[in-house]
Amino acid sequence: MSQNRKRPDGVRTARTAGARSPAERLEPGRAPGRPRGLQAREPSRALGSIVRAISGVLTVSLIVMVLVGGTAFAIFNNFESPGPLDAPRTIVIPKGEGRIAIAERLEREGIITNRWTFVGGYLLQGFLGSKKTSELRAGEYEIKEHASMRDVIDTLSEGKSILYKATLPEGLTSEQIVERLKAEPNLSGEITNIPPEGTLLPDTYYFSKGASRNEVLDRMRDGMEKAMAEIWEGRDPDLPIRSVEELVTFASIVEKETGRQDERDRVAAVFYNRLRKGMRLQSDPTIIYGIVGGHGVLGRGITKADIDTKSPYNTYQVNGLPPGPICNPGKSALQAALHPAKTSDLYFVADGTGGHTFSETLKEHNSAVQKWRAVEKQTKSGKQGAADADPDTGTAPIPQSVDGGPKPGPVTTKAQKSTKASASADSSASADSNGADVPLPVRKPKKQ
Repeated sequence: MSQNRKRPDGVRTARTAGARSPAERLEPGRAPGRPRGLQAREPSRALGSIVRAISGVLTVSLIVMVLVGGTAFAIFNNFESPGPLDAPRTIVIPKGEGRIAIAERLEREGIITNRWTFVGGYLLQGFLGSKKTSELRAGEYEIKEHASMRDVIDTLSEGKSILYKATLPEGLTSEQIVERLKAEPNLSGEITNIPPEGTLLPDTYYFSKGASRNEVLDRMRDGMEKAMAEIWEGRDPDLPIRSVEELVTFASIVEKETGRQDERDRVAAVFYNRLRKGMRLQSDPTIIYGIVGGHGVLGRGITKADIDTKSPYNTYQVNGLPPGPICNPGKSALQAALHPAKTSDLYFVADGTGGHTFSETLKEHNSAVQKWRAVEKQTKSGKQGAADADPDTGTAPIPQSVDGGPKPGPVTTKAQKSTKASASADSSASADSNGADVPLPVRKPKKQ
């Protein structure tokens, strides 16, 4: 609705209803009202509470993530930092210690700066690392200078410990092997049972400080079983042995008869040839084992009474093989027993050079014996004391030969290596199937 208004000049103007004067325009206006469709709706209090809760959870989660991330960053940064060691150091971690006890030991030894940082880093490395961290292992470790905590963890978890070795040579009895392991100061634990003869594989075995003696014996047993499984099927088909047990027994005799690897297959051939002909082996090491058993060392010379004594191991008195091994043979002797040389030799005697002279006939053998005696006579003045140093060499009278010839004087076997418990059969002499006497193995002279 509009009204007419007359101006002073007589002109009428129209004024719109509701028009405001300048003064009115300066006053604040009233806010428009809520649209009718929304006037009836009230905000949901439950929805607001949920929104506020979610917002709080997200805020707390963000704070926790920041704290965890910062802590992890600080720990891993500390891990990568060089450690406090100024020089390499050796540390022993005993068996049974947990990660916290190990961390305390490392901190006490000055290898790390903080045990809890070490434990936390170890756990974080397991959770966040690209590969799963193994348990920290016992052993003796050399920690390098300025090694970081990561380096220490890697060293202990990968088992990079200092290794010691025990060399157990061929030809020892099981009892002698046990005694050597007992004397090893870097091994631990008691050995209550001596393994059966011939079940241990001689070799050099490496171990960490504090390893169990029984663990080394187990490894030796496993080694022998694996070696036999590998080589038994490849044996020569015409051998006069029927089982693995007989093979080990035969190889143990070969092992004790010679210390030279290049002669073992020929020594094996001599004994196989004798077995095929029904001849007794007449091996002195079997006499020694029959007397002292696993002790291995006779401590004196073999006498005529020893040779004549009935014993299951005395191959001068029994036919065939003894009832079991007389030592633990090595792989070389086992291979020689499986693959003997192709010869007709029945005898062997020392040749004065550390080796042997092999013969097919008794006549050839007696000639080789005379040559050996000549060599011994020439060197007797300078080396007679050396024969006394070997407790396994001995003197035994030699009976008259089959042809009724003169009875030779007493002689003694070659000096074996220190690992050999015998000094027999530098030559093997035979007794025929009727037990007739023949010259016994030649032995080096021994001071009476």
